Amino acid sequence: MSSSTSDTVQTPSAPPETGNGRHGTAESSSVAGVCTPLIRFLDSEGPVAITAYDGSVAGNPSAPLRIEIRSPEALGYLLSAPGELGLARAYVTGNLDVVGGVYDVIRALVAVVERLSTAERLAVLRELGPRHLRRLPVPPEEAPSRLRRSLLGLRHSRNRDSVAIARHYDVSNRFYELVLGPSMAYTCACYPTAEADLEQADLEQAQHHKFDLVCRKLSLRPGMRLLDVGCGWGGMVAHAVEHYGVHAVGVTLSREQAEWARENLRRRGLSDRAEIRHGDYRNVTETGFDAVSSIGLTEHVGARNLPGYFRFLSARLRDGGRLLNHCITRSTTREKNRPGPFIDRYVFPDGELEAVGTIVAAMQDNGFEVRHSENLREHYARTLAAWCANLEAHWPEAVGEAGARRARVWALYMAASRLAFERRKIELHQVLGVKTAATGEAWMPLRPDWGV
Repeated sequence: MSSSTSDTVQTPSAPPETGNGRHGTAESSSVAGVCTPLIRFLDSEGPVAITAYDGSVAGNPSAPLRIEIRSPEALGYLLSAPGELGLARAYVTGNLDVVGGVYDVIRALVAVVERLSTAERLAVLRELGPRHLRRLPVPPEEAPSRLRRSLLGLRHSRNRDSVAIARHYDVSNRFYELVLGPSMAYTCACYPTAEADLEQADLEQAQHHKFDLVCRKLSLRPGMRLLDVGCGWGGMVAHAVEHYGVHAVGVTLSREQAEWARENLRRRGLSDRAEIRHGDYRNVTETGFDAVSSIGLTEHVGARNLPGYFRFLSARLRDGGRLLNHCITRSTTREKNRPGPFIDRYVFPDGELEAVGTIVAAMQDNGFEVRHSENLREHYARTLAAWCANLEAHWPEAVGEAGARRARVWALYMAASRLAFERRKIELHQVLGVKTAATGEAWMPLRPDWGV
């Protein structure tokens, strides 16, 4: 979250649920403090400190950023699943907390961890020792393991995709309204100027600008037919119908998204030209669309399914029809497609990210000529910062809607994602393709000018 996060925003009003009544007690004086193994790695005058329930401190006691190990259970989570999964479990349950803002603490912590060698990290685990290792219940917000998920069907089968999407998106429409703002756009915005800040008005302007950019890249005009796959809360559908005069079909696997989108279209007087379907995009049988927009769906498709995905979308288009594919991407083709355990178990089960080169190749080989690619990486970092600020500003109501632990998941993942975009660990690409005629005609301008 932003650096302005107050100390009370992320701190539960009650002790962690898994506590055993030992919070605030000191360990025996014959035993080293919890933070003792960490002291040599943290600058005594640096910006970040780690404190523990036994009173021990590593780093600068007056540091503006602080990680609080609030219970022995926090160490149990960290030691039983070293790395991001254990950290997430400790934070989500409230056994580990932060002071100074989640984003700022993560950024400072990453700088420390990256300096440690593998041997030094193992030494810390050894010094903490088996006395802190314990079996603890997995938070109910955590998705089953990949092996257990296989009982729902093959990865990216329709049934398993439906369960994964519902787990993330069918949380609470009101919760998403608090985080995303009026646009209800859960995808990267496009900031028109570098001077735009993180105020709500600027986020809304940037989301409007993003939808307008997509419409212009697709060359939408009155009377055209648009298919929006993975339509979310219908932002692209509503924008294209209202501002470009198209007839649109949006498809989402989330029932709550579909209900919200339909009501929004009705409220804006657009229902006669737009349809929102609750179901799998693969159930769309119509063809001859003038354009297809895919904004934030490719992450759920899976690398091995990309060829079939683009063949399917190409088959929905007329000759000369365009596809705008907007998705998070890996920064190189050498990285694994599957996310780390925190994102996989708490945020996007079965999600996968591919490099833009992989996506372009799949589009080229399966029905499209690629005409333009644009990286909006810095824009997504700004978007996430604005969402984090929204969550901070509405924290009590967000907790009331989704629960404290679910709200903590969002705070952690959005802050970590912001940092990942800033450091180019991940990127965001819009790739424009056209379905050419057999003669090669593409009906594209010689030099596109999107006008935004």
